[in-house]
Amino acid sequence: MDFNERSAYPHPDDFKVMRPEYTELEDGYFQATITIAPFRVTGRSVTKAGARRAALYEAAKTYRSYHPSYRVESPYPDEFVDQEGIHWRRVPEMQREQLGDYVFIDEEGEEDYADIETMLLWDVRPAPVEAEEED
Repeated sequence: MDFNERSAYPHPDDFKVMRPEYTELEDGYFQATITIAPFRVTGRSVTKAGARRAALYEAAKTYRSYHPSYRVESPYPDEFVDQEGIHWRRVPEMQREQLGDYVFIDEEGEEDYADIETMLLWDVRPAPVEAEEED
């Protein structure tokens, strides 16, 4: 990371320590707003925690617009199973613009795609990894 790049926009880690303000929207979603005056980021999701994660992802994307060398990390591992048992896999970088960021198998058994913003909106979360017992 190049700390020589300067802008007034706060680093994404600065937003992580701020308490979001939550609003329940009419459509049943939650919106999280995180403010570091005069800057503000928002995120929407079906849960408050998901809305916060969406806002933090927006902070990282905005920071990148000020600092092109900053690499926005995916909030998800390259491959995982979510809390509903759905297997997700990261799409190769060259295909992401056309297909989306992740591929999964939907309820009909068909391969489908979603971008990170949609996954955050749906509040997709990796299932907790259980420690394997030794014999």
